[in-house]
Formats: sequence, structure tokens, C-alpha cells
Amino acid sequence: MQPKTPRDATRALDRDNFVAQLRRLADALESGRKFEVRVAGKRVYVPARAEFSIEHERAGDDEELEFQLRWSAAR
Repeated sequence: MQPKTPRDATRALDRDNFVAQLRRLADALESGRKFEVRVAGKRVYVPARAEFSIEHERAGDDEELEFQLRWSAAR
């Protein structure tokens, strides 16, 4: 298997689409299924075995909250 190319992509969503993606993610997690999403023209498959974390960052007046899913493609 060839190593994957490094990637850092962001997809901006309006509120309704963001809520819909979160709902699909929650449904997949609850049922133990993988989650599929398209980001910057590429499909990303998040396996059911992914690990979860929430990160909060603050810099000056800006704050950021990230819900993170992490997994190894090597498995």
C-alpha cells in the first residue's frame, strides 16, 4: 500500500448543513458504522473504531472548538 499524501483541508458550511453533518455523524457513531463525508472534493471515510476528542483554542479575541476524530489508516 502506498503512503497517502499529506492533506489539510477545510470545508465551510452554513448552519443547516453543519447540523445535518453532525446528525449523520452521530447516527453513524451510535450504530457503529463508518462515517463518510466529502471535504474539498475528496471523500473521507471515518471508521467506526476512530478515537474522539474535543479541543478548545483561544488566541486573543478568537476562540475555536474542534470535535476531532482520529484513526490510523494502517489498520
